[in-house]
Amino acid sequence: MTHSPKDRSAAVATVQRLRNAAVAVAAIVLSVALVIGLKSPASSTSLAALAEEAVPLNVALQNGRPTVIEFYANWCTSCQAMASDMAALNEEYGDRINFVMLNVDNDKWLPEMTAYRIDGIPHFVFLNDGGETVAGLLGEQPQVVMAADLDALVAHEPIPYQQRQGQLSEIREAPAVTLQTGPRDHGQSVAQ
Repeated sequence: MTHSPKDRSAAVATVQRLRNAAVAVAAIVLSVALVIGLKSPASSTSLAALAEEAVPLNVALQNGRPTVIEFYANWCTSCQAMASDMAALNEEYGDRINFVMLNVDNDKWLPEMTAYRIDGIPHFVFLNDGGETVAGLLGEQPQVVMAADLDALVAHEPIPYQQRQGQLSEIREAPAVTLQTGPRDHGQSVAQ
C-alpha cells in the first residue's frame, strides 16, 4: 500500500500541529507553576526581610543580651540559602539573643568588618552579653549547627562549632644586610 505525496504531507502537517500544541500546553503549565511558586507563602525568607527585622547593632551592643552578627550580601547565594533557617532561629531564640544583620556592600559597616576580621560571607560573629567576641563561623551552616551554637551562647558555654582563629606571628626586626657587589660575586649578601 503506497501513500501519495499529498497524504504524506498531510500526515506530517498533522504531526507538527500536534507537537506545537503539546509545546504550547507545556509552556502554559510551566508558566502557571512558576507564577504559583513565586507567589507561594512557602517560598524562602528574603535577606531584606531579615535585615528589616534585625536588631540594630548599637541596640544589641547595649541591651545586655548575647548577640549574633551576620555579615551578608544580597547577592550571596549561601546567605540566601540560610535565610529561612535564620528566620526560624530568630523566631525560636529572638527573645534571648539579638540577631544583627550587616550588609558588607554598605560602606557604613567597614569599621565593623575590619574589627571582626570579615574575610568571607556569610560570616557569623557571636558576642556574649557583655559585647565581647566569643566565636565566629564562616560559610553556610546547617540549622542544627547554628542552633547548637546559639544554645551554648545563651548558656554561657563554649561555642561547639566555632572556627578556630589563626594566631598572628610576632614581628621581629630583621638583621641589617649589606650587599657587597662586584663583577664576580653575583650579588652575595653579608649580614652585619
